[in-house]
Amino acid sequence: MDAAKLRYMADQIARNFVALGHDNAVTATADHVIKFWDPRMKAAILADDPSNLSAIARGAVALLASGSEPPPQTQATLFNSVGEAGHSDAG
Repeated sequence: MDAAKLRYMADQIARNFVALGHDNAVTATADHVIKFWDPRMKAAILADDPSNLSAIARGAVALLASGSEPPPQTQATLFNSVGEAGHSDAG
């Protein structure tokens, strides 16, 4: 896969997490790359010029390049306890 396509994909992932705020979006983007990208894709994005990435994707790549692995990001919706409101669209 060519570097331009990987940059596009990394920026798409970063845009999906932008609502989390910059730092959380960086962590979530890095976590996504760790979980779902093939090792060859990871190696290629790490070898590419990070200045071509959005700020969030660039931060995620820098985090991965440092050897730091972010904690897993939750994929689950927080649901309400009995009598509690505000965690999900249903409550």
